[in-house]
Amino acid sequence: MSRRWYAAIVEEISLERKIKVSMQPGGKPVDAIEVPIQESTERWTELRLEDGAVIRVKPMIVSVVRIENQWDRENNPVYAVRGGQNVMTVVSVPDQLKKPSGAGSQGKAN
Repeated sequence: MSRRWYAAIVEEISLERKIKVSMQPGGKPVDAIEVPIQESTERWTELRLEDGAVIRVKPMIVSVVRIENQWDRENNPVYAVRGGQNVMTVVSVPDQLKKPSGAGSQGKAN
């Protein structure tokens, strides 16, 4: 066995970290393999709301796992994404939704 071939096998094995994940809250944990993210392009999603506000949201992906022995209808493996806290920015808001000047520092709940 060549050293290069052996090193490739060791590297491949070390990339597969087996864990248990729940596919839904309170669901039974299933076997999964953590798949390292090689590259990520984090883009903003811009939402135009009916009240006239425009906000931008960007999800923060923490990790990706491949669920063992589960496939979708096209025979692709099933993946689950674990996210962190989303980043959100208010781009624009109609003046009538803004806090009136002189009001306290706390917003009023509806």
